[in-house]
Amino acid sequence: MNYIKPEFHSRRAFLRRAAQLSLAGTATPFALNLAAMGEAAAFTATDYKALVCVFLFGGNDYANTVITYDDDSYNKYAAIRTSIAEKKADLAATLLSPTTALAGGRQYALHPAMTGMAGLFNAGKAAVQLNVGPLIVPLTRAQYNSGNRVTYPIPPKLFSHNDQQSVWQSDSAEGSTVGWGGNMGDLALSSNTRSQFTCMSLSGGVFMSGDTALDYRISTNGAINIEPISGSTTYRSSYVRDALTSLIQQSRAHVLENEYNRVIKRSIESEAIISSAVASSTLSTAFSGDGLSSQLKMVARLINARNALGVKRQVFFVGLSGFDVHDGLMDRQPLLLTKVSEAMTSFYNATVEMGIANQVTAFTASDFGRTLSSNGDGSDHGWGGHHFMVGGAVKGKAFYGKAPPVSVGNTSAADDQWHVGSGRLLPSTSVDQYAATLASWFGVSNSELADVLPRLSNFGGTDYPTNLGFMAT
Repeated sequence: MNYIKPEFHSRRAFLRRAAQLSLAGTATPFALNLAAMGEAAAFTATDYKALVCVFLFGGNDYANTVITYDDDSYNKYAAIRTSIAEKKADLAATLLSPTTALAGGRQYALHPAMTGMAGLFNAGKAAVQLNVGPLIVPLTRAQYNSGNRVTYPIPPKLFSHNDQQSVWQSDSAEGSTVGWGGNMGDLALSSNTRSQFTCMSLSGGVFMSGDTALDYRISTNGAINIEPISGSTTYRSSYVRDALTSLIQQSRAHVLENEYNRVIKRSIESEAIISSAVASSTLSTAFSGDGLSSQLKMVARLINARNALGVKRQVFFVGLSGFDVHDGLMDRQPLLLTKVSEAMTSFYNATVEMGIANQVTAFTASDFGRTLSSNGDGSDHGWGGHHFMVGGAVKGKAFYGKAPPVSVGNTSAADDQWHVGSGRLLPSTSVDQYAATLASWFGVSNSELADVLPRLSNFGGTDYPTNLGFMAT
């Protein structure tokens, strides 16, 4: 099994990229050639594709998002959840109708607030990945319960918010500096004329950081201003502004000073490019005014300006907080899921308006799922959960992965394999498999997948395929 820390790319990848630099005649100091290394190491894209990660910070409650609906499963769900169970009568409008029915008569509906997402699913533009979460190796309930963490390792600091956010985004606990979105960005840099716009984030997280790809931050209003030179004057003087602007961009004899000024100059130039591109990028698709919708609206405008930005491949990261529903679940989660559903539906509609719905895929992720058991007014930290994939290239109107039994995992029954207590799902699909499926569609070759996801080699075969099949080729 491969236990390497994922923030360290493989030695093979490093040597290959170093060789590409030498072939390009690059001989200046290593620290000053990170950008050149990124430009040298990438697949070549002739079309445009974008991935958009929608991260639900706090740990989304899976059981009230994708809700079991068939009579047998629903009755078990209602008996376990008691006061935090959604009423079955309220789920008819969001019942999901997959092209291929699930085994055993299993059915699911979405939360009543997610009518837009249900519509996308039933129209074939969205799919659900069941019970996905961080794994180091394939794991059974008996292996988890054995306590043998040498043979059967589990993700570090399981059930911790910060650590599991990081594990989802980078395969390592809090403190990791490289995420799998950034790893894809590393490979995509040379496809883009302006490589600084490969990875763009409107929210925090390690997901967008690569070895060489920059995590370019942007706000819902556009480029983030560089103070104090962003206005027409500084200290009410245009002369002071011009002098300061010139000073912080001048070449310097000292290597570190010169590099700092070079970065500042690049930032000033990038701000101007973004501001111009966004100003000329307009869409008629309506978005709500909440934070997530505003983020996805900006992503849509940036994608619409892709030619002006000089990009062929992009990765975006947006997020919504508030999903840590230990209490008030029935009041708080509907508001959050309304935002998710409306924002992702509007975003998909914007890609249709732009004529590139098949070239943009949005997907959800979260710290972890939560307990199926009620704590009285909410649910507690869990592990696996259900997630959405949205886009024209998604093989929609389908469920992927294994539908877990509705149980709190307090029995030894064979069909209760996918619980580790209190209804915490033991993932039957790893984040690595989920990510590899998205990466392959994005353009990462099979030989490069190990550079993006170093633990992917721990999975494979019929039970843990490295391509889950939810993306069209």
